[in-house]
Amino acid sequence: MPQKYAPPGQLWLLPQSQQENLDLDRRQVIAVVEQAYRALRDGGSDNPVKTIIDGPDHRSLSYSMVARDAGSGTVCFKAVHEFDPRRTEDAYSFHSFVFLVDDTTGAPIALMDVVKLGPLRSSATTALFARAACPDARTALVVGTGVQGQAALPMLVAAMPDLERLQVFGTYPEGLRAVQDSVEGREVEIVTDLRKAAGEADIVIGAAGLSAREEVRRDWMKPGAVAVLLGYGVHADVCHGADYRIATDTAQMQATCDDLRGEDGTPPSVDAQLPDILLGLAPARRRPEDVVFAYNSGMAVTDAALGRYIADLALAAGRGDKVDFW
Repeated sequence: MPQKYAPPGQLWLLPQSQQENLDLDRRQVIAVVEQAYRALRDGGSDNPVKTIIDGPDHRSLSYSMVARDAGSGTVCFKAVHEFDPRRTEDAYSFHSFVFLVDDTTGAPIALMDVVKLGPLRSSATTALFARAACPDARTALVVGTGVQGQAALPMLVAAMPDLERLQVFGTYPEGLRAVQDSVEGREVEIVTDLRKAAGEADIVIGAAGLSAREEVRRDWMKPGAVAVLLGYGVHADVCHGADYRIATDTAQMQATCDDLRGEDGTPPSVDAQLPDILLGLAPARRRPEDVVFAYNSGMAVTDAALGRYIADLALAAGRGDKVDFW
């Protein structure tokens, strides 16, 4: 029987406060996100390229996305607005939401804040990249201590429990402590020499914000390592100098990778896409010694699948507010 999210004429609201302390299982989050990617190839899902508005003065950044996750029968409409994304005016703000609809019944599911949802699906995607490209990894380094940096290592450990050494590089003491506290029962080492740490890491995760002061360079990385970029902290020369490049989606990467374009303005080529890698249709690397660059661009199909998962957990917990809307 279909879930009853809200009566006709009402909309179920799930603000961030109502999503806290849900009984989330990170391994299940990874499984939900993985299935969403797989369904893009063999399950009837769809994920058009996002629409982006970035003014010439870079004062704000706005984008919207729509997707259908066939596995859960969920359509997702997502909108994002960032003010002062380059942190030049000390006035940064971020507002975003997803509107979920049950595509099997036509009934609205919820309007959700994505402060929690976004980092969950991004860190799960990073873990999928890392596990595919470097399954025998023992050392992981995350660059950045914001929301994305704090989410990266716990999800990576859930996907790769045999990791032995976890490291973080950042400049904000509170953020560094938060990353250290993020992985229960595991030690996270704070590193101050980024070059040395990057040279020892099997997995490098660039999760810093636009204000990142240092970035990992290509010649710092050891053979066989993988660098996953979902923000900043990994220099463009890693992308251009990599032996193999993978992405969540080539078209999405070309729409969002302005910082990685070559001198002639062309985007970097992509050797394989994550859905094909997960389905065994393309390799995550050619040779064991390859340095692999992975571009993690958010895809709304994972917001749809994971949003439905979180919504069902919230419904079971009696969370959210129903308001007259239509």
